[in-house]
Amino acid sequence: MIRMIMHGCNGAMGQVIAGIVEQDPEIVIAAGVDLNTEAKNGFPVYRTLDEVKEEADVIVDFASAKAVDGLLDFCGRRHMPVVLCTTGLSREQLDKAAETAGKTAVLRSANMSLGVNVLLKLVAEAAKVLAASGFDMEIVEKHHNQKMDAPSGTALALADAVNEAMGNRYHYVCDRSQVRAKREQTEIGISSVRGGSIVGDHDVIFAGRDEVVTLSHTAYSKAIFAKGAVAAAKFLAGKEAGMYDMSDVIG
Repeated sequence: MIRMIMHGCNGAMGQVIAGIVEQDPEIVIAAGVDLNTEAKNGFPVYRTLDEVKEEADVIVDFASAKAVDGLLDFCGRRHMPVVLCTTGLSREQLDKAAETAGKTAVLRSANMSLGVNVLLKLVAEAAKVLAASGFDMEIVEKHHNQKMDAPSGTALALADAVNEAMGNRYHYVCDRSQVRAKREQTEIGISSVRGGSIVGDHDVIFAGRDEVVTLSHTAYSKAIFAKGAVAAAKFLAGKEAGMYDMSDVIG
């Protein structure tokens, strides 16, 4: 039985993960950490990681970016594997995560969905054939009206996947309104839509002469990210120090 600590247990994603773990016979939440220390799910909740008394094999983090530095310090000091799900990290925090991976196992991905991570592999393979044959590549991402960043981290990860597959020859264009010019062949266009309660839609469009191929992923609820995080925790427990991502989980 894998024992995990849920960092940010009383947040929206923490509660979804708690519900998923409750139905999984292979993993249990030994303790939670949250500024709100109300015990909602039958496991003890502490204000800080240093207060946790229970033994654990892995931490899953869905808290906030401002808590990540302390989390990484704790994991490096205790050699505790961590699934880092919090988004909006600074360059300094990403560097710190890489540094921590020298001491313990760290798994970070732009998107925890298993489906999105399969899509990342598919678009890379498609680019090798279609982009090499002159197809233009465009990405359209759609999210709810409360999302503050654009383009999404997942859209950028998709762009990176196709760019790396093509030897990093492309550059990204996120706003065509500022330049009155024809599209360059080495562009990857990224468009963002914000509205309503859209959880997350991503379309990768390969547009050629007389034909278009579109690879898409639609998220209908945040549960897909929680399921991916639990799968990542089960994968990461017991792993050697190093930096991992969801491509390691799906194999």
